[in-house]
Amino acid sequence: MSETYVMGLGAQIMWLVVKLTAPVLLLGLAVGLLVSIFQATTQIQEQTLAFVPKIMAVIVALLAFGPWMLTNIVNFTTAILGHLMNYVM
Repeated sequence: MSETYVMGLGAQIMWLVVKLTAPVLLLGLAVGLLVSIFQATTQIQEQTLAFVPKIMAVIVALLAFGPWMLTNIVNFTTAILGHLMNYVM
């Protein structure tokens, strides 16, 4: 197994991590931004108002994107384990 192959495999893993975390993080970011704008305009500085909507958005994103994320992980794992002999030798 060459260095180029290992670097390519590492790049695939990093891309998978970015692809899997992006929907959840972007939805949490969008909700956090909306809550921050709401707090700035109304001058309500309640700490729970900042966290509860973000937590709920992350839970909704995990429920919505969970099957897609699981499919991507299973496909990648199947590909890795299917070519296991190529990685060992």
